[in-house]
Amino acid sequence: MTEADPETTDALCLAVAAFDGRRADALLDAGADPLRPLPDGSTPLLRAVASGNAGVTVALLRHAEGRLTKEERTALLFCARHWYETSAEAGLRLATGASGLVESRRFVDDFDGNVYHVITLGGMRVCDGHSAVLTRLEAEFGFHRSFDDLFARALARADGEHADWWEATLALAKRSDVEAWEATLALRSDADPLRRRFAADLVWCFLIVEHSAPSGEWPWERLAVDVLLPWAAEETDPAVLVSVLRGLDSVDVDDPKIEEVGLTLRTHPDPRVRVQVPRMLRRTRHAYTHPEALDVLATLARDPDARVRGNVCEVLYEFEGRSPAVADILAGFLDEDDQLVRIKAVSGLADADDPRCLEGARLIGPVDRADQDTWLLDAAERYAQRRTAAAGS
Repeated sequence: MTEADPETTDALCLAVAAFDGRRADALLDAGADPLRPLPDGSTPLLRAVASGNAGVTVALLRHAEGRLTKEERTALLFCARHWYETSAEAGLRLATGASGLVESRRFVDDFDGNVYHVITLGGMRVCDGHSAVLTRLEAEFGFHRSFDDLFARALARADGEHADWWEATLALAKRSDVEAWEATLALRSDADPLRRRFAADLVWCFLIVEHSAPSGEWPWERLAVDVLLPWAAEETDPAVLVSVLRGLDSVDVDDPKIEEVGLTLRTHPDPRVRVQVPRMLRRTRHAYTHPEALDVLATLARDPDARVRGNVCEVLYEFEGRSPAVADILAGFLDEDDQLVRIKAVSGLADADDPRCLEGARLIGPVDRADQDTWLLDAAERYAQRRTAAAGS
């Protein structure tokens, strides 16, 4: 297929309409042209902007990089701003001429992990992420929005999982400037938990950006630890606390105080907080060396919330220090309802040369190997081969 292949472009338009970022990415790699003129005068990239899905838009934008004219950039910004200012529902009414009630459903995009609402009316549908799309386009095209502007865009959504929230947060974090950092610190003690959550998420995004940037840039890591440790001890809102702990989990700093915070939260009443604890207990250089750490993990492995149990398995199955105590905890996951948890428990036991992995492998059940990591699936078989080879030597 080539850039000029109309069938590939048609398939790309279908992927855009379905908000299928993975399919769009594959088609773009195969030669689909995001700037190919379409019969209605638009392009696949312009349709992606109108779709309100930031992930799909970014995928097409990346493949159009370096080829966009000033007029094309202006058209993209105009489209995004129109939908943003009009709203998804009103924009659909204008585009379709339809009246009546709209259909709205929550949509978690597995391409970029963002949350949207898909709005449907008159046979047409869009995601409600036009604020996110506009924020990304402005950032890519060099338009510098103030902290207050981007903060307002995030809070207008009032949903810490939505694409609008995350694009505004990332746009600020990518600047890595003192103004954004100081504004973040000022929000840390705000009375509104939503504003505090934005601040905590922004600290986390500063860390993400720093980890992907060349060394020698702003030292956010140590600054973040100094901010997040006392914040974790003081925060009363569970959703905000989760964001604070997520930031602490992201730092690459060997600080035993992080482990101590995790220990204090092991019995927190909110499972969203408890699910963060296992990773905090492995943050120091000598993971799980605290005398209470494995006992805490063993307790959390029996937590009533499946997400907490699953996260214990997640951190232990690949943990290099596979002691008998760790293997015993992993063996407790062999009858979990979540098949992926069972798979990872078997893998951890196999890597620890624990024979319980063989029975565990039988308990996994039928698996679609196309959807799973085959290295994980074959762990018990590798263990059996090692045992056979050792017996024959």
